Amino acid sequence: MAARGHVQDPNDRRLRPIYDYLDNGNNKMAIQQADKLLKKHKDLHCAKVLKAIGLQRTGKQDEAFALAQEVTTLEPTDDNSLQALTILYREMHRPELVTKLYEAAVKKVPLSEEYHSHLFMAYARVGEYKKMQQAGMALYKIVPKNPYYFWSVMSLVMQAISAQDDKLAQTMFLPLAERMVEKMVKEDKIEAEAEVQLYFMILERLGKCVEALEVIRGPLGEKLTSELQSRERKCMMLYRRLERWPECNALAHKLLLKNPDDWQFYPAYFDSLFQLVDQAWTPPDDGEHCPEGPVHHCVADVVRFVEERIRGEEGKESRSLRGPFLARLELMQRLRERGCPEESMLGEPLDLMVQFFQKFGDKPCCITDLKIYLHLLSPDQHVQFINRLSDGVPLGERDGEAPAFPEDIKALQRHLCVCQLSRALGLHHALDLDGKLRLIGELKAHYRHGLKFGKNALKTELQFSDMYCLMAAHVYIDLWAETGDQSMAWRCLGLLQEGLSHSSSNAQFKLLLLLLYCRLGAFEPVVDLYSSLDAKHVQHDTIGFLLTRYAEALGQFAAASQSCNFSLRFFHSNQKDTSEYIIQAYKYGAFEKIPEFIALRNRLNQSLHFAQVRTERMLLDLLLEADIVLSLEESVKAMSLSAEEDDVPWDTLRDNRDLTVFTNWDPKERQLSDDQRRQSLEEESVWLRIRSLTLRLVAALAALGHTASQQNSETSNENGIGDKTAVLCGLLAQLNQTLQTAAQLAEKRIQLPFLGPPSTRLAAALSSGSCQCQAAALQLSVHLQELETAGLDESSELQTQICNSFKSLVVQLQEILNKCKGDLLELKGSKLKSQPSFLENLIFFVETVSLVLWVSSFCAKILRPLKSSLQKKKKKKKETQTALPPVLCGFQELTASVQDLLGQTLEHIRAQEVAVTTVKLASLTLEGNSHEEASFTKAAMEKVQSSYLRSLQELGELLKKRAETIKTLKI
Repeated sequence: MAARGHVQDPNDRRLRPIYDYLDNGNNKMAIQQADKLLKKHKDLHCAKVLKAIGLQRTGKQDEAFALAQEVTTLEPTDDNSLQALTILYREMHRPELVTKLYEAAVKKVPLSEEYHSHLFMAYARVGEYKKMQQAGMALYKIVPKNPYYFWSVMSLVMQAISAQDDKLAQTMFLPLAERMVEKMVKEDKIEAEAEVQLYFMILERLGKCVEALEVIRGPLGEKLTSELQSRERKCMMLYRRLERWPECNALAHKLLLKNPDDWQFYPAYFDSLFQLVDQAWTPPDDGEHCPEGPVHHCVADVVRFVEERIRGEEGKESRSLRGPFLARLELMQRLRERGCPEESMLGEPLDLMVQFFQKFGDKPCCITDLKIYLHLLSPDQHVQFINRLSDGVPLGERDGEAPAFPEDIKALQRHLCVCQLSRALGLHHALDLDGKLRLIGELKAHYRHGLKFGKNALKTELQFSDMYCLMAAHVYIDLWAETGDQSMAWRCLGLLQEGLSHSSSNAQFKLLLLLLYCRLGAFEPVVDLYSSLDAKHVQHDTIGFLLTRYAEALGQFAAASQSCNFSLRFFHSNQKDTSEYIIQAYKYGAFEKIPEFIALRNRLNQSLHFAQVRTERMLLDLLLEADIVLSLEESVKAMSLSAEEDDVPWDTLRDNRDLTVFTNWDPKERQLSDDQRRQSLEEESVWLRIRSLTLRLVAALAALGHTASQQNSETSNENGIGDKTAVLCGLLAQLNQTLQTAAQLAEKRIQLPFLGPPSTRLAAALSSGSCQCQAAALQLSVHLQELETAGLDESSELQTQICNSFKSLVVQLQEILNKCKGDLLELKGSKLKSQPSFLENLIFFVETVSLVLWVSSFCAKILRPLKSSLQKKKKKKKETQTALPPVLCGFQELTASVQDLLGQTLEHIRAQEVAVTTVKLASLTLEGNSHEEASFTKAAMEKVQSSYLRSLQELGELLKKRAETIKTLKI
């Protein structure tokens, strides 16, 4: 037999088929193969673990866990078993069990570098920083490699970052970390850039800026080579912290001489100048100004320096750099803010901006560069400014009434920039109705003309003229807001759909379409639009609110579940992913990234959107399943929902929404203000609190429903019912308090810009009466609990009160239903009108009636034993005819009334389905639109029509299931 260089472990060969089955997702075959192998080799631990992985993946968690624990107690040391158990425990979300595995392995094989490093990484997954420090040092003692030593140092820094007591971090953890690094510095053992970065991080956190500066400027600083100008940026940051303004100024000046286009150093240059001016700093009579070189300490020097940079750019044959020209505008802005007369040395802002446009107007960034300096122009200069810019745009000859068009891409970009600046100066908004319609016509003509420049563009590329289309859509939205004429919204939809047909990757078209469809009450087209945006990672947190805000509110429950899952999947994987990122950062020495990963994880865990989606998803599941698929009690138990625990971090809640996601050229006074941002966040928080309390109250109701059979208050308290009632009462008090706050907030009638954050459902929920009715229904459960304690004989007043509550509930439900009655979609002449408020109110009715039915089910559980004990008493006394107690009659009337209301609602939904279906869009004539435009607009209308039908169907199906549950409420 020929000799082989590598002898394969026979166990590896035996296990290979199981690994292959697991990798291919064939878990059942993996289990069977493992069973076969275990019959022959009972002590093959890895086969047991691989079987457990197969069981875990087929949903048999308990069996998998038992099998895994069986192997874990044997404390295996073979690599296959340890790796397989690590995979299994990670899939079970039990990373803490991996640490115990490797602790045992390290005890048995104390000199294994591999097991020690696995133990360190296992501690990193669960954030055991103290144990990480000890494991790092143990590893360094076995294998004295620098990375292991610095793992231990970084773990000390992490103890400092995570310490509750800042004093402890500053006096113990960080000084110890500093001493550990200094030891390596003295022994000249610092090898890698990561080690210098870590030393810098420690000194920075200790506030030792002078020492940090010495490190950066000394020989250790020479190791900082992975990022361009890393040393210079760190020096600049330290100079600013130490308020060494001469050095800051001189360093910025030196770096700008090297690269006058490096914008990051201009702000430092200007900041240091004004600090020196305020301090009246003067250079020393002899010698250097400072170690970094000459200092520009007066405004004239800086003006001269900027002008020299500009002259240098103008004298070049190659393309000029934007940095110096922007620096001049920035300096002018700062001089004006301070009221410095030297502003006039730079020239007139209008001339400077025209000059900037002449040089860079054909770049797409020209608009964003100039937009932030437009306030330097006086209002009476606005028209003059636009006219001067227009003169510099080369356009072709006019053809009759058609506007003159640009003849190449650069001219198109210049013309587009002028249009965008006109809008940013408010010139579009100042036009009257006819002027705006003419403007839309011109923008559409320019858009369609510009399409010829992108004929050969790839599908993933945007068209050069897309921004004309988007701007025309914005003007349509202005007209809709000003006139209330919904035909503008339909035209806007048609135009954006046309734009999307030519530029299928344009995210701005998709975002605006998404917003418009939702505002018109149609959620069906939105799901595909959001999917096509292909939101990545953190975007599910920053823009996910655009989707989840409308999902349930527009009655598309299946799509609502899907959209909540989009976001929740990301948030839940974030925990696991972040641990992996931290481990990779340790492996590759990217120590400065580790606190950033921890901060990202905290930011996402404390996200307002995460809390909202979590709450809404559970409420939605209860709405769709409780007392239909499972009983309310089973549904609550399956969700591990507890009334006592509030899982929303109210004190640290973070608003991570990206409220600038829409391209917006509106003037500053029309954009979202800081005050409006604050009001939006306040409204979101109050609405979340109402929803969260409602969810917890339902959980409390379910907990009471479990034990709604005892009649004696002493036995009740033994069973903890008294405590559960107290929880319910406490939550009700909080809900009523929050509803008062909400009512005050709703009175303010906060108006947010169309392109700002969407308003919550709060105002609509209060005006429909839904919140008040739900609170009243939940309050009823407390009275029923009191009735159970008092019994039927001694409670006539309480019974009267409960009967009145029953009647009040029916009245309130009827009022909510009345607010749903109206046509969702109606065609008047040539105008189509959608009224989504009727649909939103219908959702509120369905949510409220479902909650009333859950409370009714709880009432039935309490009243049944009371009624049966009453009948037993009657039999004993041989009474034949006695009137039923009022509460029993009242309850029967309540269930009959609710059944009648559900019948009315189903009838209304059927009528609306017919009405929406009979809207004939094909025969609709859209005035002032070309055939192509009309076809896009009608397609958008059909999507809205189809979405309304889908919403009505889903509502109807849910209500039919709810109506079935009334049969179970007989007592």
